Amino acid sequence: MSEKEFKPVLGLWDGTMLVAGSMIGSGIFIVSADIVRNVGSGGWLIAVWAITGFMTITAAVSYGELSGMFPKAGGQYVYLKEIYNPLIAFLYGWCYFAVIQTGTIAAVGVAFAKFTAYLIPAFSEDLVLLNLGLLKISPAQLVSIVSIVLLTYINSRGVQSGKILQTFFTVIKIVSLFGLIAFGFIMMKSDVWHANWDNAWNLQGIAKDHSLLDYTTILGLGAIASAMVGSVFSSDSWNSVTFIAGEMKRPERNIGLSLFLGTLIVTIIYVLANTMYLSVMPLQEIAFADKDRVGVVAANVIFGAAGTVVMALMIMVSTFGCNNGLILSGARAYYTMAKDGLFFKKAGELNRFSVPQYGLWVQCILASIWCLSGKYGDLLDMISFVVVVFYILTIVGIFILRKKRPDAKRPYKAFGYPVLPIIYILMGTAFCLLLIFFKPNYTWPGLIITLLGIPIYLLLLREKK
Repeated sequence: MSEKEFKPVLGLWDGTMLVAGSMIGSGIFIVSADIVRNVGSGGWLIAVWAITGFMTITAAVSYGELSGMFPKAGGQYVYLKEIYNPLIAFLYGWCYFAVIQTGTIAAVGVAFAKFTAYLIPAFSEDLVLLNLGLLKISPAQLVSIVSIVLLTYINSRGVQSGKILQTFFTVIKIVSLFGLIAFGFIMMKSDVWHANWDNAWNLQGIAKDHSLLDYTTILGLGAIASAMVGSVFSSDSWNSVTFIAGEMKRPERNIGLSLFLGTLIVTIIYVLANTMYLSVMPLQEIAFADKDRVGVVAANVIFGAAGTVVMALMIMVSTFGCNNGLILSGARAYYTMAKDGLFFKKAGELNRFSVPQYGLWVQCILASIWCLSGKYGDLLDMISFVVVVFYILTIVGIFILRKKRPDAKRPYKAFGYPVLPIIYILMGTAFCLLLIFFKPNYTWPGLIITLLGIPIYLLLLREKK
């Protein structure tokens, strides 16, 4: 095989580890605080994670059909191009590069640095290493950038290096999380558990002064949608394996299976972890954990004074492995876009290790800029809406392709078709509509970023001609 072609060296196990590893970052240790403030009860905390998990698994098994039909590098960008047109695909690719992927890499990188500072205080985000007036750079920001650069370099040396690193870190964090969950249940406080499950399905908000807020039915639905912003973000990046189809063995089979297995493993972990939180921490303590670090508080309850160190190490491993998966997969989308004349031309070239090195480094530069800006968190909240919109469009595409290309080869068909895909479309649409109505600050900026892609697309098209 030519060294200028992708080499299929990844199997089902590698794909599953990439899916699970890319999903599990720092979110599971943090976002439950905001969820509880929105829904105000133990039952609804678990329900939000279960609903998100159901949606994620449903989307993943639906994507399996598309991955079997189009088993090539580029993933969702390729699917949208085949279903609709190059413009829709480019708008997704533009958002993916501008914010979705690079912003997520930045957020995960800074989370890695923040918890490194637990062990090495000199790396604290509260210190100012360089004051440039409007821009103040902390040691945590530099640590995050160094980690991103290091992982980019490792992945530029071939997919084999990234694969080994991904498997190693994903296995460690899955085992560690199950260990934390097991120890949490062993240390269960029966009085806390029973208190958290009293009125478990009473949907209510918890204000900053710890008072309870009653909801009407409509406001309650808005609160659930708002709560799901965090769980959706924590469960995102499950589609990372679709971008590396060119490097998968038997992609028409293994991508679909790895999507299902990876999302199932993570959903089980997330639901169990939150159930464990309810067994050791009062609801108010979850809602108002210091800086929303629910995992740290839980670890302190379980392991005592050593809990902070245990949790810091767990999150360092989790975020480092998560970013490896994100960095590995991201550049493959830019590679396919470049082949279509819709990205930097050099991003469509492979180096001597058969990886898109230029795309990796462009991604690294933008992610590093987001690290310095400190605005990645705001952007990710804003883009969550757009991410789900593109998921809906892609799953609608399964119905379109069944009608347009009924005889096309489908090695793997969407599980539960048409019921499960329809349920996802309805749930995703409800989520987006509720955000538009109740949290417009989470929606219009994402739409603006998306629409900015239209003039860029027209300009690129003109240059291409």
